[in-house]
Amino acid sequence: MKVILLTPMEIEAEKVQNALQRFPSLQNDYQIVISGVGRETTAKAMMHLPAHDLCVLIGFAAIVGKPENLPSELQLGMPIEITNASLYGYEGQLFENGKPILTEPKTNLLCLSSLTSDKFVKTTNLAERTVVNMEDYTFMYLKQPQDFIVRIISDFLPHTHEIDFFEEVKPIDFYKAIEAIEGVL
Repeated sequence: MKVILLTPMEIEAEKVQNALQRFPSLQNDYQIVISGVGRETTAKAMMHLPAHDLCVLIGFAAIVGKPENLPSELQLGMPIEITNASLYGYEGQLFENGKPILTEPKTNLLCLSSLTSDKFVKTTNLAERTVVNMEDYTFMYLKQPQDFIVRIISDFLPHTHEIDFFEEVKPIDFYKAIEAIEGVL
């Protein structure tokens, strides 16, 4: 099966490549495509994907909550599947909100809801365990029925202190995420 692994950032593509190389054998033919960060770049990338059987959006995402209050499945570096995506943002002084898009789980990973915003979300009034990113809603809107989203927890909101995102994610490994994708196919 031809599988596209769509990553918003180069660092995610590198981590996917590193994980793929550590499998002794893979059931599928994987191609990594870097979309760029944000809704518009995700849409443009999806409109120009090469022929494939399945597309998986895979990348980092922040989660609302404190690590000490979250279960082990929701700690730094843990993969989760997004099965509910909604949109929230201000663009051109207009409020926009997207009706939640729901999908059935495809993996055995913990399934969570995702909030996509074109602005970095700094508010503290989001429900604990909400995943925050800038791409999921666009992907859910444009994807084929078999496609799905795997996110890897990169940080916790609200931040209690300023973080260097790239330093935070250095130790994170995508092996478990690729293992979950391989387990589906």
